[in-house]
Amino acid sequence: MQIHKYDTVIVGAGGAGMRAAIESTQRSRTAVLTKLYPTRSHTGAAQGGMCAALANVEEDNWEWHTFDTVKGGDYLVDQDAAEIMCKEAIDAVLDLEKMGLPFSRTPEGRIDQRRFGGHTRNHGEAAVRRSCYAADRTGHMILQTLFQNCVKHGVEFFNEFYVLDLLLNEGRTAGVVAYELATGELHVFQAKSVVFASGGNGKFFKVTSNAHTLTGDGQAAVYRRGLPLEDMEFFQFHPTGIWRMGILLTEGARGEGGILRNKDGERFMERYAPTIKDLAPRDMVSRAIYTEIREGRGCGPDGDHVYLDLTHLPPEQLDAKLPDITEFARTYLGIEPYTDPIPIQPTAHYEMGGIPTNVEGEVLRNNTDVVPGLYAAGEVACVSVHGANRLGTNSLLDINVFGRRAGIAAAEYASTAGWTELPANPAAQVEELLERLRSGEGTESVAEIRRELQESMDTNAMVYRTEATLKQAVADIAALKERYKNVSVQDKGKRYNTDLLEAVELGNLLDLAEVLAVSALARNESRGGHYREDYPNRDDVNFMRHTMAYREVDADGNTTVRLDYKPVVQTRYQPMERKY
Repeated sequence: MQIHKYDTVIVGAGGAGMRAAIESTQRSRTAVLTKLYPTRSHTGAAQGGMCAALANVEEDNWEWHTFDTVKGGDYLVDQDAAEIMCKEAIDAVLDLEKMGLPFSRTPEGRIDQRRFGGHTRNHGEAAVRRSCYAADRTGHMILQTLFQNCVKHGVEFFNEFYVLDLLLNEGRTAGVVAYELATGELHVFQAKSVVFASGGNGKFFKVTSNAHTLTGDGQAAVYRRGLPLEDMEFFQFHPTGIWRMGILLTEGARGEGGILRNKDGERFMERYAPTIKDLAPRDMVSRAIYTEIREGRGCGPDGDHVYLDLTHLPPEQLDAKLPDITEFARTYLGIEPYTDPIPIQPTAHYEMGGIPTNVEGEVLRNNTDVVPGLYAAGEVACVSVHGANRLGTNSLLDINVFGRRAGIAAAEYASTAGWTELPANPAAQVEELLERLRSGEGTESVAEIRRELQESMDTNAMVYRTEATLKQAVADIAALKERYKNVSVQDKGKRYNTDLLEAVELGNLLDLAEVLAVSALARNESRGGHYREDYPNRDDVNFMRHTMAYREVDADGNTTVRLDYKPVVQTRYQPMERKY
């Protein structure tokens, strides 16, 4: 076991991790640990844009953006955090431009902007062009730009290092334990401050836009150390995933004029959001699609999807603005988007909840107190700027604004803090876990348990939920957790043992799926991405509050989820009915 010492350790090298690293490296000795090579991180899959009220194309301001974020999040957004994000959005985009990001441009040479779901002018009057974009490869361009700037600043990367545990000593951050994929060795990174920027956890769903690596490693590490997870029941389902595959087709397609149609060719979103139609928030569009399917207006022999129609748009516009998604349609479906509508269905996309933080990225141990030296940013974290439903393009904004803030805060803390002593035998828990999995002779298959988990979550905890379906999900997960104790891996070796790591990741997914299902079962209302058919209305009297989930362990080692709540921060916007 090797021990390394750094002032600041950043876990994850996606957009939030690298944006934090650029700031931290200039202020403290920093290491970035990443389970993937940095430019393979999932930020690169983001397509449509990063919003900011630049007003390059039409009138706009950051206060309208803040209102849209709060309203889009169904008023569960902490408004102080939303104000910071929307105000700092303008500089965040300009910073990326100065770093060299090749944004799409207007004829005058300014950063171009297009419409996106839920973004409006004058507090809901009409759709506004707010999304700054680089064709439909915005996330890819951000990732490459940040990586180049990390290289420029001499950021130290430890690639293919899986962080499996967080080290705390007397409530203070001491470091992390990581598994090196190439050798199978464990490494302890002692640090004054740690920033988690390890991304989402969508792989507990079957139909998902998430990559295979998004298994909630950061959330699980924090949760198992007795720290809470916030608002995990709010999971976003993106309306336009490729039918049966879940591969994302950007909302930018509708921003460019794409239309959702049912089997009759009807533009059905006019019924659900008469003002902004196809550019309503994602939770509303996803429910509208499933309503059309349920009421017999779905497309195809099974009536299980609808169409995204781009055929009325000029081919040169598709080639310039949407080159990737049109190629996806050709590659995965054999469809020519110039002439044929594209079959789509909602796909599990984004976790609105996560590790609770304040606006400086400091992780909370309860409703008010922070863990000294521990930070989080990006999808792994919950500030909360997304509330119950994230607006499209706010994720790329979130990672840049709060990644920067977390990087600065972590480095400044490290510059004044002393070293926290490592616990005795700091890697003991990880060693025990890996040895149990590697040497186990159990009969259960990791792949089979994961498949059953995903199918149960798709059936019981997706766009529509009820008490019965959520109780079924809780029961299914409990049974799968018991079976997980009896798993074995075929590869007993150390080098590049992905079989072993998939077993570890499955444990993370089971824990986090349980938190989602238990939290959703306790929230007897419908709000944003959490829609209860048995409680179809929003309940501001009883549920205008954030869920805080804690892991409890009994004397026999069995775990349960304990729920607590904390108030939503409201500043200027009072809850009102969501009409679009």
